[in-house]
Amino acid sequence: MALSLEHSALLLLFQNRPTLALELLRDALGVPVNAAEPALIESVDLTAALPAEYRADLVVRYSGGSEPLVIAVEVQLERDQEKRYSWPAYSALLRARFRCRVCLLVVAPRPSVARWCARPIDLGNGAMFTPVVLSAEAIPKVVDAAVARASPELSVLSALAHGGGDPATATAIGVAGLSALEGLETGIAMIYFDLISAALGEAARKAIEAMIPQGYKFQSEFALKHIAEGRAIGLKIGEAIGEARGEAIGEARAKANAVLTVLEVRGLNPSAEARARILACSERTQLDSWLQRAATATDSSELFE
Repeated sequence: MALSLEHSALLLLFQNRPTLALELLRDALGVPVNAAEPALIESVDLTAALPAEYRADLVVRYSGGSEPLVIAVEVQLERDQEKRYSWPAYSALLRARFRCRVCLLVVAPRPSVARWCARPIDLGNGAMFTPVVLSAEAIPKVVDAAVARASPELSVLSALAHGGGDPATATAIGVAGLSALEGLETGIAMIYFDLISAALGEAARKAIEAMIPQGYKFQSEFALKHIAEGRAIGLKIGEAIGEARGEAIGEARAKANAVLTVLEVRGLNPSAEARARILACSERTQLDSWLQRAATATDSSELFE
C-alpha cells in the first residue's frame, strides 16, 4: 500500500531523529524506561516462519542505559482491523530477535483513531496487549526557540499537531519551529519549512508574515529568507499568505495591517472606529508604537492611551 504524504512526513521525523521515539515515550507519555543512546535504526522486516509478512513502519533499538529497549513506531491515520493482529506479532517477533523489552508506539494524530488504537487487544489465555498511543493532545507544544533548535523534529511534530489550533499558541509554535531550521541540511530544512508552514492556521501565518516588515529577527536565516521572499517549495506558502493579506498599499498601510493582524491573532478584535483610525494613520513612528503595544495589550483600546 502506498504511503500518504502525511504518513511519510510523520515517519520522516522519527527516521531523522532516532531518539525522538524514546523522548516522546519517556517525556510526553510518562512510560518508565531505563534505556539510552546510542539509537540504531533496525530493519523493519519482521517476517518469520509464518504465512504473512510483518513489516513495522520503523524499528529503533536503544542499546545504552541499564535496560536495552526496542521501539516499533507505527503511524496510524485511520482504523485498520488487521493491525489488531499484526501489532502483537511485531512485539513478539522483535522481543525474540533482540532478547530485550519491546514497546509498540503508535502515532495517531486523529483523536478518534487514537482512541481506537489504545483499546487493549485480547490475545487469549488471559493475556492482553495494549499499544502505547501518541495522540495529538500528548505531543508537547514547543514554543521555546531553544527547545526547537535542540530538537527540530519535535518542533515540526508540534506544529503538525497544534498549528491549526489557538492562533496565539500556533504563532509561537511556528516562530520557534522556523527558528530551528538554521544549521540543518538545506534539503531537510526545506521539507521542515513546508511542513510547518502547511500546518499553521491562516491567522498564525498572517501574524508571522507581519513580523518580517517590523524587523523581527528569526534565528534562522533560512526561515527569514523564505518567509520574506514569499517562497515555499512545493506548497507555495508565500502565495497563500499574499492572498490572505491582500495587496499592501504602501508601507504605512502594511504597518497598519500588521497592527490589526496582531490584535486579531491575540483575540483583541478592535472596534470599527479603532480599525478606521489605525488604517487612516500614515505616520510610521505612530504605527510602530501601536504594533509594539498590540503585542502586550490586554484590550485594543490600550493602543491609544
